[in-house]
Amino acid sequence: MSSTQAQAGESKPAPTKMWGGRFTGGLDPLMEAYNESLSYDRQFYAQDIDGSIAWARANKNVGNLTEDELNEIDRGFHAVRKEWDTDSFQIRPGDEDIHTANERRLGEITGPAIAGKLHTGRSRNDQVATDLRLWVRAKLQEIQEHLQSLLQTIISRADDEIDFIMPGYTHLQRAQPVRWSHWLLSYGFFFAADFKRMKNVMDDLNVCPLGSGGLSGNVFGVDRVQIGRDLHFKGLCWNSMNAVSDRDFLLETMSWGSRFMGHVSRIATDLCIYSSQESGFVKLSDAYSTGSSIMPQKKNPDALELLRGKSGQMHGLLAGFTATMNSLPSCYNKDMQEGTSSVLSTIHLLSTSIQILTGVLSTLSIYPQNMRKALEPSMLATELADYLVKKGVPFRETHHISGRVVALAEKEGKGMDELRVEDFRAVDARFGDDVKSCFDHEAAVEKRTAKGGTAKESVREQIRVLKELLRTGEMPAWSVE
Repeated sequence: MSSTQAQAGESKPAPTKMWGGRFTGGLDPLMEAYNESLSYDRQFYAQDIDGSIAWARANKNVGNLTEDELNEIDRGFHAVRKEWDTDSFQIRPGDEDIHTANERRLGEITGPAIAGKLHTGRSRNDQVATDLRLWVRAKLQEIQEHLQSLLQTIISRADDEIDFIMPGYTHLQRAQPVRWSHWLLSYGFFFAADFKRMKNVMDDLNVCPLGSGGLSGNVFGVDRVQIGRDLHFKGLCWNSMNAVSDRDFLLETMSWGSRFMGHVSRIATDLCIYSSQESGFVKLSDAYSTGSSIMPQKKNPDALELLRGKSGQMHGLLAGFTATMNSLPSCYNKDMQEGTSSVLSTIHLLSTSIQILTGVLSTLSIYPQNMRKALEPSMLATELADYLVKKGVPFRETHHISGRVVALAEKEGKGMDELRVEDFRAVDARFGDDVKSCFDHEAAVEKRTAKGGTAKESVREQIRVLKELLRTGEMPAWSVE
């Protein structure tokens, strides 16, 4: 027998344990540490107190507590909250989680005769489910505000910098000219979709499990509707077994985070490329860059690289807890405790990442002259094809003709705009004297006037759509007048 096993066998569970009555031996100290969650679920102290006060009120309403006892519990929890707020709460041996710690301290303030009635009809199963929903709801509201700031930053820059034209890329190859604002807004609409999806996540989690007990419900007839209203939930968990075992709202939060961070990683990669010396389109501020320990000339886009790295961590958190929940039997199982640490990491990662990205975008320097230098005549090959389409030539044929012009320019070692009109006509006689008017990047951009395009007025409409989303919370289906 190990020394820790011997130690465990010689002691009984601490009197503050909520479950100690049927046990005659204490926990192995290693198991005590393995089992505890107070080191991280202490962050739910305010939500745990709010839930407990609502629960005490419900018990008073069915006669399990007197008015005086309810007032004492309210007074006691006010003192407990103040201790947590001021970082003066004293954690004691046996405080294995936030529920145990708060109730133990309440008993020291009000006396065990009153505090001992608090848990009547309640289980830690519905208690932790309530705490989690309350905490995640509050944190998602904060993240939603950060996301609004990110969108506002994108909108403001797109509005102010609408005149600048840059290469648009597909397959990392220069493709067609677009407005810098159009590129910014492409991610603005990714994040707008994330904003809308977050509302669905918040609606789904905003239901009250408290009053479900361990799994079978409450025997004292507490008013669960009133409990839900007291805690500002919008509805109830309608099945007590489901209520204590449901962690889909955590998975949905992590899934939202995984998709959002996927978008973050993409804009981070674009900006890494655009900030390289080969592109020179943008420069990160010193606040979001670091240097090299050996190469003094380096300015590394560490903020962007870390954002990409954090996206991988977010995907891992989702995959990990998905695997934890897979094939669990019904109702509460201790495996679910792992979701607490996962969602804490998720919220911290998301909150900091959104703020870092907002900081990067709000302080970014752009170099429009370098963007314009990167515009090549070959990027206007589609303009050449469209030129012939307007003369009645089928696009599939004009595409082929334009490709032959590209090949000719490459063979001659010239830009397409440097070819003579005669050279174009040698490829196809339908080219007119005005063919070289196709080689105007500004004009090419301004032709994309259909909704969603890169013409200035189309971009301005996109800006109005995103402003409307921030103003009303809804994205217009068609247009904004």
